[in-house]
Amino acid sequence: MRDFIKVMKALSDPSRVKILKMLQHRDMCVCEIQAALGLAQPTISKHLKVLEEAGLVGFVKDGLWVNYFLAEGTSSPFAATLLGNLRHWMDDEPSVHDIVERLSEFEREKICEKGVERQKRKRKRPRNRI
Repeated sequence: MRDFIKVMKALSDPSRVKILKMLQHRDMCVCEIQAALGLAQPTISKHLKVLEEAGLVGFVKDGLWVNYFLAEGTSSPFAATLLGNLRHWMDDEPSVHDIVERLSEFEREKICEKGVERQKRKRKRPRNRI
């Protein structure tokens, strides 16, 4: 029963459902998901952790990137069944449809490069001490 509850809780958040719908189309890194949803990186990471713990997503490291994918060969029968059903659900939901339609706009190299540049600028700023 614990696995079932984990999967259902993971699917209870609209952002996590959108992440799963995007991952149906291709593997994605955190930066790409962040750009698509407009949420902060720590928020995306927390959502991905919940999805991973429920057996809905997996990840693989590839050089600088960590690629997330649907864990369709999951050991959880609940996760496998719901991932299969999710393929046919929510496609007509406007917010899901819009994000999926825009996936081709998100080029990993450009998105991640912007994030790296932003981090470099933040580190260079002097801190005012009181």
